[in-house]
Amino acid sequence: MTETLFGGPTLPPAYPERAAWGTAQKLRAWQQEALDRYFSASPRDFLAVATPGAGKTTFALRVAAMLIESGTVNRVTIVAPTDHLKRQWADAAAKVGIAIDPNFKNSDGQHGRGFVGVAVTYAQVASKPMLHRAKTEAARTLVILDEIHHGGEALSWGDGLREAFEPAARRLSLTGTPFRSDTSPIPFVEYVQDKDGIRRSKADYSYGYGNALRDHVVRPVMFMAYSGQMRWRTSGGEEMAASLGESAVTKDVTSQAWRTALNPSGAWIPAVLAGADKRLSEVRRSVPDAGGLVIATDHEDARAYAGQLKKITGESPTVILSDDAKASSKIEEFTASEKRWMVAVRMVSEGVDVPRLSVGVYATSTSTPLFFAQAVGRFVRARKRGETASVFLPSVPQLMALANSMEAERDHALDRPEKEDADGLFNPEDSLVDEANREEKASDGLTKGKFEALDSQASFDRVLFDGGEFGTGGEVGSEDELDFLGIPGLLDAEQVGTLLRQRQHAQLSRKKQKSTDAVAASAPAMPDHRMLMDLRNELAKNVAAWSARTGTPHGVVHTKLRTVCGGPPVAQANEEQLQTRLRKLQDWFIGRK
Repeated sequence: MTETLFGGPTLPPAYPERAAWGTAQKLRAWQQEALDRYFSASPRDFLAVATPGAGKTTFALRVAAMLIESGTVNRVTIVAPTDHLKRQWADAAAKVGIAIDPNFKNSDGQHGRGFVGVAVTYAQVASKPMLHRAKTEAARTLVILDEIHHGGEALSWGDGLREAFEPAARRLSLTGTPFRSDTSPIPFVEYVQDKDGIRRSKADYSYGYGNALRDHVVRPVMFMAYSGQMRWRTSGGEEMAASLGESAVTKDVTSQAWRTALNPSGAWIPAVLAGADKRLSEVRRSVPDAGGLVIATDHEDARAYAGQLKKITGESPTVILSDDAKASSKIEEFTASEKRWMVAVRMVSEGVDVPRLSVGVYATSTSTPLFFAQAVGRFVRARKRGETASVFLPSVPQLMALANSMEAERDHALDRPEKEDADGLFNPEDSLVDEANREEKASDGLTKGKFEALDSQASFDRVLFDGGEFGTGGEVGSEDELDFLGIPGLLDAEQVGTLLRQRQHAQLSRKKQKSTDAVAASAPAMPDHRMLMDLRNELAKNVAAWSARTGTPHGVVHTKLRTVCGGPPVAQANEEQLQTRLRKLQDWFIGRK
C-alpha cells in the first residue's frame, strides 16, 4: 500500500466527525485510495482486505453508488454471513440513497418494488443458487460479498456462490480476516503461487491493523491476561492441578486448565468479570456510554456469566443467544442504549457493529486466528481519536501468541498439508515435534473420560500491547492489578505505551523496595538476586515478543541490545543495565531508535 492518494481531495485519515455506520460523506484516506484504485482498473472482481472497524462498508457503498450513477450496474446484491448483518447493510445503504431489501426470501422469487436489490446470507444463496443466478442475469448486477472467507466454509457453499454470481457484471469482495485454517478455495479470489510453490490469496487492496492504528482509524488494544491455579478431576477420580498458562505442561493439561478457568462455578470467571467491570468504569469516566461484551462458549455459560455480572453491577446485562428470534433487535437496542454489558455466544463475533464496545472478556475456548481476530474486531472501531480498547483473556500460550501478533497480516494459503496444528496454522517444525511426542498425555482420563472442574483461582498476569508485555503479576485486587485497570480511557497508542512503561517501572520499583527491605532485615550484605531475576524474566519476555514480531532470533536481539546499551551478558548484567535494555526494547516497539 502506498502512502499517497491517486488523486482527489486531501482527507484526514479518520475523524473528527463520526458518521452513522456505512454512511460517511467524507472518506478516510485509505477508502479514497482504494476507491481510486478500483475505478482506475474498473475490474470485474476486486478483493478489499481491511482490518475490522476500518470502514469497509462505507467504501463498498461508495463504489455501489458510483457504479449505479454511471449506469454500469442497475442492481445490487449484498451477501452477508448473518441475518443481522443483512439488516445492518440495508440500513447503511438506505442512508446513502440505495434501497436494499433485507427481508427477501428465496420463496419470494422477486424483491419488493422500490428496491434496487437485496441482502441475503451465504446459506440462502447456497440453498437456491439457480434462483440467484436468474436474478443476477436479469440485470446488470453488482454483487458485494461481505466477509468473503465464508465462501470457503463448505464445498457446496463455494459451488453455490460460483453458480449464482458467475454472470455478475461486477463482484466486490470484502474481508477483515482473509485467512482460513482449511485449504478450500474462496470463490472469486485470485491465488498466486509464491516462491515456495504455495498458492496464496492476492488482495487488490489491503489496509491492515498496524496502518489503521497509526492513522487513528482504530483503537489501540490492551490485552489484560489473567492466570491462576486450577483443579479438576478425571473420570478415574484422579485430581489434577495446574497453573493456567504454565509452559511446562502438555497441551491436554493446558486445555483442561483453560476449561476449568471458564467454568462459571469457579472463582476465576467472577474475578475476571469484576476486573473487567472496574476497567469499564474507568473508561466510562471519559467515554460515558462505553460498553462491554463477554464472548461465551455456549448458552449455559452465557446465562451464568450474565447472572454473575448482575451481582457485580446491579444491572441485568443484555444476553444474545443464537436461537433467540429477537437477537437482532436486542443488539440494536443495546447499541442505542448506555447499558454496561452484553453477553453473547458467537452472535456478535463478526461484522456486527456496536461502536461503543470498549471492554471485552474473551471467555471462550476457541483459539483459531480467524475467530480471535473477528472477536477482537468488535472492540477496535473508533468513534473519536483517543478511545482505547481492553480485552480480558486467559493467560494461555495460544491466546498470548495471537494477541502479540495483532498486526500480522495473513493471506489464505492453498496447497498446505492436511495435518495442521490446533491453531490452524501449519508449522513444519512444530509438526515434527508433535509427531515425536505423539504418545505424550497427561493421563488417559483427560482425553477419554468425563471432565469435572473442581476449583479455580484468578491472579493478574500481565498486559500485552503492541507486541510488548507489561506488569509483574499480582493478586486480584492488588495495587499491581489496579495500576493497569485504572489506565485512562482516552489515550492514543503512543500514550498507552508510555503509560504502560511507567506503570511497569513503578511496579518494579515497589518490588525492589520490598525485596531490599526483606533482604536488609536478615542479611544486609546479600545481593538483590530476586530483583535481578524479575528483570531478567521481564527482559526475556520482551525479547521473545520482539523476536516474534520481527523474525529476529532471540540471541541476535540480545546481542544488538548489548551493542546499543553496553554491558555484559544478561547473566552478569546489573539492575541498571537490565533496566536500560528494557527501556531501549520498549522504544523499538513504538518506533523509536
